[in-house]
Amino acid sequence: LEEAAIGGHLGARYNLGIMDGKAFRFDRAMKHHIIAAKLGYDGSLGPLKTFNEIGLVSEEDFATALRAHQTAVDATKSLQREAAEAARKD
Repeated sequence: LEEAAIGGHLGARYNLGIMDGKAFRFDRAMKHHIIAAKLGYDGSLGPLKTFNEIGLVSEEDFATALRAHQTAVDATKSLQREAAEAARKD
């Protein structure tokens, strides 16, 4: 998983965050989820919100990650992708 995460696989990054959280390595888990969220991975927002609520992630770091996540998501939007998504739903 570590090689995949280093290579940019966001699901691997998320899974490492989950595994580190279960092993009580919250610092590492938080870092994995922040990286994944900043690259646009939706799944990492939930754990980050939880970490923020219990005080492991500061309000500032959480807000920065949310803004970076939105920027990453916006960067992937295009008319072609929206048309393909609409066609897929029909």
